[in-house]
Amino acid sequence: MMDFRNIVVIINPAAGLEEPSLKTLNSIFRGGGAHWDVSITNEAGDGRRLAQAAVAAGADLVIASGGDGSLAEVASGMIGSEVPMAFLPGGTGNVMAAELGIPRDLARAAMLLFHPTSRLRTLDLGQIGERMFMMRVGAGFEAAIIQHTTREMKERFGLLAYGVGLLETLTLPLTARYTLTLDGQTVETEGFSLLIANAGSIGRLNLTLSPTIRPDDGLLDVMILRRDPESMLSIAASVIQLDGFAAGLEHWQVREVTVAADPPQDVQLDGDLFETQTPVTVRVIPGAVRIVVPDR
Repeated sequence: MMDFRNIVVIINPAAGLEEPSLKTLNSIFRGGGAHWDVSITNEAGDGRRLAQAAVAAGADLVIASGGDGSLAEVASGMIGSEVPMAFLPGGTGNVMAAELGIPRDLARAAMLLFHPTSRLRTLDLGQIGERMFMMRVGAGFEAAIIQHTTREMKERFGLLAYGVGLLETLTLPLTARYTLTLDGQTVETEGFSLLIANAGSIGRLNLTLSPTIRPDDGLLDVMILRRDPESMLSIAASVIQLDGFAAGLEHWQVREVTVAADPPQDVQLDGDLFETQTPVTVRVIPGAVRIVVPDR
């Protein structure tokens, strides 16, 4: 059983539709015999800075409260530290919570920290430029959906906002010619979307891009989606987890990939738009962080 005595919770107040209940957290943490403190993010980069400060001040657990982007930013401040972290899902999608089996309910997620069967799982991070991600990077179709899904839409409609963004994206001409450098080997191909995944989950209902994608294997999974019947059937098969789902997708496992696209494409990571378009270089950082997860 893990014994956490000095906890720092880093909260992104802009994530999701509701703020976390400090009263609920206080009851659970104090009941577990822990002293705890709260830090609030105000702008990009705060999560990383606050996580580093918490580790330097002697925290034995750092918690990210927010969405997938908040989790990745706090995790980026934990690299090289032996201090574990935890996740209180508070965003719109919370895809990594689904990946790791962490409950969306605040009280249940917080009680994991003191549950006798909870464990620490060592996870990889992906890196693009100076930013980290835990879930995936997407160029083309997925990035266009993010671009057409505003924060105001997410606050009003929640997860349904991405459906609105999807409808606005369907008519866009997104097909591009990709030049990929995969661990030093160059490949040219064509498609309407490119995914670089550290984790396979795509959200609720246990849907996954692939059961072979793992966030702790030291590899990134690169996939190209094409506008042809074979590719679209493959996507449908992956949703219901049929065997042989990857038959219509080009799929590689690498430690580093450089992506160039003609025409250049927007890029998203963990639900946030990246600062620049392609070309980009993405690499994996194996065993970067340890996170509290349920035993399953």
